[in-house]
Amino acid sequence: MPIDPFTLEIHGHLFAQVTEEMGAVLGRAALSPNVRDRRDYSCAVFDARGEMIAQAAHIPVHLGAAPLSVQAVIAALELGPGEHALVNDPYAGGTHLPDLTLVSPVFLGSGDRPRLYVANRAHHADVGGHSPGSMGVATRLEDEGIVIPPSRLDDALIERFLERARGADERLADLRAQVAANEAGMARLREIAANMGEAAMLAAASDLVAYSEARTRSTIATMPRGSFAFRDVLDDDGAGTRDIGIAARIVIDGQGVVIDLRESHDEVEGNVNAPRAIAVSAAFYVMRALLDRDVPTNGGVLRAIDLRTRRGSVVDATAPRAVAGGNVETSQRIVDVLLGALAMAMPDRIPAASQGTMNNVAFGGERADGSSWAFYETLAGGAGASPNGPGRSGVHTHMTNTRNTPVEVLERAYPLRIVRYGLRRGSGGAGRHRGGDGIVREYELGEPATISLLGERRRHAPWGLSGGRAGARGADWLVRGRTGRIEPIPAKCTLALEPGDRVIVETPGGGGWGCP
Repeated sequence: MPIDPFTLEIHGHLFAQVTEEMGAVLGRAALSPNVRDRRDYSCAVFDARGEMIAQAAHIPVHLGAAPLSVQAVIAALELGPGEHALVNDPYAGGTHLPDLTLVSPVFLGSGDRPRLYVANRAHHADVGGHSPGSMGVATRLEDEGIVIPPSRLDDALIERFLERARGADERLADLRAQVAANEAGMARLREIAANMGEAAMLAAASDLVAYSEARTRSTIATMPRGSFAFRDVLDDDGAGTRDIGIAARIVIDGQGVVIDLRESHDEVEGNVNAPRAIAVSAAFYVMRALLDRDVPTNGGVLRAIDLRTRRGSVVDATAPRAVAGGNVETSQRIVDVLLGALAMAMPDRIPAASQGTMNNVAFGGERADGSSWAFYETLAGGAGASPNGPGRSGVHTHMTNTRNTPVEVLERAYPLRIVRYGLRRGSGGAGRHRGGDGIVREYELGEPATISLLGERRRHAPWGLSGGRAGARGADWLVRGRTGRIEPIPAKCTLALEPGDRVIVETPGGGGWGCP
């Protein structure tokens, strides 16, 4: 019998708190600024089949795809007590290679098989790609770093990973933090099972997922029925292909939602290809955003979505296509087109386009002692305005949810200096409600290094809605230290820099809403 609503609410918070505690352990134990300070990680709890029971309020692009990684591990390995599995293969539920997912089985009582799983996904600042940061322009997956199919975490695997990755001390510390996070989650779940009984806990988990499915379908029943389509484009793939179309058709029938992305562009040479897991993440995120805030975020939301993709397209790519940009950039554009389609159905609920990019910046090089270093961050921008008010300025939007890298932390850890950092005033689109402003961040090199940029919305601006104007496009600049010459640089590039060179990244603003 289903448990009562009050107990259901308590259990929902209980499972969610387990994932939040896992995240707190991971953040406190990590060493790299990207994980420790920016909190580029996510944690979740899953049932024995790999369906998500609860997640922390971490990174949307991680969490929607995480069940596929857990299910890939379950299919490939029989993990025993105390064992962990590591995976980053984008074609086995991963997102892109820097995102390492650690999956651990939870055994309860005297059972001889896992009853639950815990998992966390953390973005490592380097995984051995051809360019430092492992986010450079690439055309093959192997050029982006080490590929790890579902594998037992053991000394041999760790050694193989550290041999490839730059900044081995940071990588090892972050990986150990991931293990500590899962251990904390496993301990807490065993404690809950001991307190309330294994059967009762598992029943509560099942009821939570069913409840979220029911609430999702109830929300869909209130939405206008019909078929709604929208199309947008990625600027380019970094390898010569421009205007890469992402097309969505959403069919609402009162019971569920069909999300059809099959008319999107074929997969391309560059690295904006997205494995299907990314499309799943984007669909999950958009549907969750339509629900009331009290609905538990779990696999029940996905049960109401029929996602259709075409194998060999840019939103359902095939191995060995490069995918680093698919995770961070194509995911954002899928969200844009899904929101654009929904705006046709519900113009009073949907915001204008946000910046539509994560503005990825990766540096790396060798120190005087011969050791390597790598730094990675994403940059905030403008949020789209909505019928309810203006968009926020200088925030991460949609598929990313990380923090800012503190200037003091960055400058202490790496041979970099932040010369300028602030809002890009006036970059939000005009409208009855104005879009949020992007930011400007200017880096100066203290030693020779390589930089990779991976950004979007430099050619096609974030669109406005209901008469609102588009937000300003982003821009990227290089200032040569020797000459002071300023020159524009592509948003997808890898460059060798000298001490004194400066890189300026101007991020896009959000679109405006309503006629000015």
